Amino acid sequence: MTMLSHEQLATVKLVVFDFDGVFTDNTVYVSQEGVESVRCWRSDGLGLARLRDVGVQTLIISTETNPVVTARAKKLGLACRQGVVDKAVAVAEACRERGVEAADAMFVGNDINDIPALSVVGMPVAVADAYPEVFPHVLYRTSRAGGFGAVREVCDLIFDVKQANCHGPSNNVS
Repeated sequence: MTMLSHEQLATVKLVVFDFDGVFTDNTVYVSQEGVESVRCWRSDGLGLARLRDVGVQTLIISTETNPVVTARAKKLGLACRQGVVDKAVAVAEACRERGVEAADAMFVGNDINDIPALSVVGMPVAVADAYPEVFPHVLYRTSRAGGFGAVREVCDLIFDVKQANCHGPSNNVS
């Protein structure tokens, strides 16, 4: 697995996230009434706000259709597409709709159904606890697990590089 350079991170214009296993720890709680709930990392919100501050667009794309995803996306101020059958097509459409070249887009995923989406962006990323089959398809693996700050880690990487670009030279991120 290669790394993302500062030069690459400086060009990020759109970050597309899978939801389950990225914003969550891939656990679902189901009440006896059938109501689902998930556990998310609260600090992700600040990281996402920092991305907005430096002009980076964000989006959640999920195979599932679940009110919990809608609620979390709304709380975080994120656009969200659910019930997506082909994530690669959805990511390509999102880039086109936002006028972003695929090379300037990042997808963050964790499972084998994310591999097609990872293949259409310039910066494919997996969370630390992604399924092993995903790792050959990414340039960067977070040090944090999904639902335990992986989203914030990605946001901070991009934010820090974009902030540093105003002040100094670029290096590689390890």
